[in-house]
Amino acid sequence: MRDRSILSGVRLGRLTAHRDPRGSFREVWRAAWFADIGPAEAGRADPVFVQANVSGSAAGVLRGLHLHRHQLDHWVVLSGRAFVALVDARPMLAGGDRPRVETHELGPDDWVAIPTGVAHGFLAVEPRELLYLVTDEYDGSDELGFAWDDPLAGVAWPDVDATSDGRPILSERDRTNPTLRELVDRLRACLYQGVARAGDTR
Repeated sequence: MRDRSILSGVRLGRLTAHRDPRGSFREVWRAAWFADIGPAEAGRADPVFVQANVSGSAAGVLRGLHLHRHQLDHWVVLSGRAFVALVDARPMLAGGDRPRVETHELGPDDWVAIPTGVAHGFLAVEPRELLYLVTDEYDGSDELGFAWDDPLAGVAWPDVDATSDGRPILSERDRTNPTLRELVDRLRACLYQGVARAGDTR
């Protein structure tokens, strides 16, 4: 482990590269590393990785802040550097006033595992490739998020040197995400409605 997280269920580490004159070999995932992951962290009764993706980003691209209810992410930085923000929304979903927030700068071979309920995003400090394994196949139904610059989260994003105006490059989705408070209120209302329906014996 290179760092420790203050957020429950978040794990950080670094790959080991085995090198010789031909090149190198790295293990990016091993089942034993995640043998103790439970349903609460992975959002599934059977917490196993079911899909792998590779994401490339130009310098100055910011992706986030995204939140999953049914998916654990295991990110491995393949190249470049990323400023990663983790915003634990679980205290707010349980009725608290504020999230818990931490940031890390990750470079090649660094990895982070992000459980359900912890929103995540990154700013590509330089051109960057990211491999990520997830515990739920993508269908769009669990793609939640809130504004990357939401003052309640208060992420101290670094300056963006790669753009002329110093602002990050965002997708349309990330430009129009709701506030953290709006997202939490919506999720709590859905949870309450689900509990109410489950208790309806008519």
